[in-house]
Amino acid sequence: MGRLDGKVALITGAGSGMGRATAKLFAQEGAKVSVVDWVEPNARNVAADMNNDGGDAIAIMADVSKAADAERMVKDTIARWGRLDIIYNNAGIGPVNLVHTMPEEEWDRVLNVNLKGVFLGCKYALPELMKHGGVVLSTASVSGIEGTNGLPHYCASKAGIIALTKVIAMDYAQYNIRANCICPGGINTALNETYRPKDPEGLQHWWNATNGAHLLGRQGEPEEIARAALFLCSDDSSFITGHAIPVDGGFTVGHRMIMQSGYGGEPTRQK
Repeated sequence: MGRLDGKVALITGAGSGMGRATAKLFAQEGAKVSVVDWVEPNARNVAADMNNDGGDAIAIMADVSKAADAERMVKDTIARWGRLDIIYNNAGIGPVNLVHTMPEEEWDRVLNVNLKGVFLGCKYALPELMKHGGVVLSTASVSGIEGTNGLPHYCASKAGIIALTKVIAMDYAQYNIRANCICPGGINTALNETYRPKDPEGLQHWWNATNGAHLLGRQGEPEEIARAALFLCSDDSSFITGHAIPVDGGFTVGHRMIMQSGYGGEPTRQK
């Protein structure tokens, strides 16, 4: 038996990266899955792969920042399977910019997709979850816990997700609804590629610095986030709600200092 047998899950941003890995894992664990993405071919391809592997999935094109799309993705899920048990608000964007050069439209777009998108997903999913209980999961970030240079709008949106998650956990526990968020560190996804320098020397420096910022000496893979999402959406985490869970290879454990020669506490890097 799978850990999500009989459950219906809606996952946004499921056409690629962490969302795609999570959708496929949820299906393997018995869930019926709505694969939601604003790039329709990506959603269709992922859903087709899942169905070919014996899963039960539908593809839904939606811009999570638009109320009509958010309402429709929930309605389409209910129309297909008659219920909703899990919503995983995973869709997000994160262009690099500085406050004094950022167009107002860019700030609005990032906040609308990343934070308003979580609000809208919850707004339309919660009435269904309130009927029988369920799980709200969202993708925040280590950048919502600590600041990240060059990402003021992204950091603000992810910090907002953490606070919103706590309030949802408090307000809806009476309906047997749990709410948590995952805070990934550096993960090898298409979004992460946007931060990488194009020249070989700069790219190598970026890899060295980024990997070194994680205690485990590497970035994470989408499948590692998927396994954390499975834990938080299954009964294995039945007594966990209202928390931001770092899945970050030790990125946010603390600041590392350069110590004198012979210091024995230097972390071992995995290659």
